[in-house]
Amino acid sequence: MRLSSIPLSAWVGLIGIAVALFCAIFAPWIAPFGERDVVGDIWLPMGGDFLLGTDNLGRDLLSRLIFGARTTIFVALAATVISFSLGMLLSFTAAVTGGLIDQLFSRFNDLMMAIPTLIFALVVLAVLPQQLWILILVMAILDSTRVFRIGRAVALDVAVMEFVEAARLRGEGTGWIIFREILPNTLSPLLAEFGLRFAFSILFLSTLSFLGLGIQPPAADWGGMVKDNKDGIIFGISAALVPGGAIAGLAICVNLVVDWLMKRTSSLKGGRGDA
Repeated sequence: MRLSSIPLSAWVGLIGIAVALFCAIFAPWIAPFGERDVVGDIWLPMGGDFLLGTDNLGRDLLSRLIFGARTTIFVALAATVISFSLGMLLSFTAAVTGGLIDQLFSRFNDLMMAIPTLIFALVVLAVLPQQLWILILVMAILDSTRVFRIGRAVALDVAVMEFVEAARLRGEGTGWIIFREILPNTLSPLLAEFGLRFAFSILFLSTLSFLGLGIQPPAADWGGMVKDNKDGIIFGISAALVPGGAIAGLAICVNLVVDWLMKRTSSLKGGRGDA
């Protein structure tokens, strides 16, 4: 792949993701102030010592935004990895095994998807202790139902192909067929879905934090920052728009990269078919 073949929209997405990852990794070294330090009056305007102004408690918005990138990306990425691992394992097992196991897994997945995701998460998180690992698991389990649906669909298409039947005739087990036959041939759509699920996790986490059941203060995350500063909008203060723009920007960047990867995969398949 040549760098010149990457479209401008994909470059925008890649640069945006790289900036967010850089902030998340090096937050303690690049943030002007500490994550929880009160450094000025409330809702100071942009400029001077505070490039993006201050929040409702007088903390530096830029510093909070940088530290918030670490929390938001870590939780969203962890939830997405767990949801994909769980969803792909169950969906591939259902597709390869078939019969009663497939029906049980599929009907249970349909039942879980019938429950509104946000309402289910709010009920569960309101009952369970407010701990980070519980938040990640709840997000992952809810998102794994979507992964199961697409994973089963693509696995069923591959499971009927000749090389899979040949593996069965050789006496290969379910694990071999899943990880050596089906998984390598379904990576392209699943990688694209991973990007979409990651973007959804960012938005979902921000929603939970805005409602008070996500990342708990005083830890910084973008959804919580919007919640903390939303009252300033009434007075024409833009402090809530800064983290809101970061959420939207990162989600857009991820989608731009996913769109490019999907188009590139489609063009490669088309090229192989023409040959």
